[in-house]
Amino acid sequence: MENTSNTNGNATRLPSDREPTIRLVPMPSDTNAAGDIFGGWIMSQVDIAGSIQAHRHVKGRVVTVAVNEFQFHQPVFVGDLVSCYATVTKTGRTSVTVFVEVYAERRRSIGECIKVTEATVIYVAIDENRQPKVIETV
Repeated sequence: MENTSNTNGNATRLPSDREPTIRLVPMPSDTNAAGDIFGGWIMSQVDIAGSIQAHRHVKGRVVTVAVNEFQFHQPVFVGDLVSCYATVTKTGRTSVTVFVEVYAERRRSIGECIKVTEATVIYVAIDENRQPKVIETV
């Protein structure tokens, strides 16, 4: 895997060996009082991306049960192209841990890209009665 970790604000590259789980552009309605993108908006996108990857992995419904780590390295601005890359890092009996990296492409005409956030989120597989279910291994 290409090393793209960079938390000092210097430009980096998007991971070239995988596709983003989600990609979107934040709008003015997503800003905080300072005019930057609200951290809660980013947290929501991370949870969505993580849950998509967890759902794919367990082939069924999942719920968020814990956020082990959440680091904001750089702000996100209106108009940035935000890409969330989610990777399953651990599978338990009923739970799956997902690591999510968030990159912001700004000033896209010159190719500026910055890793802005990373998080580790844990999901639990659930059945039709919303009870934890054992994750089937293949």
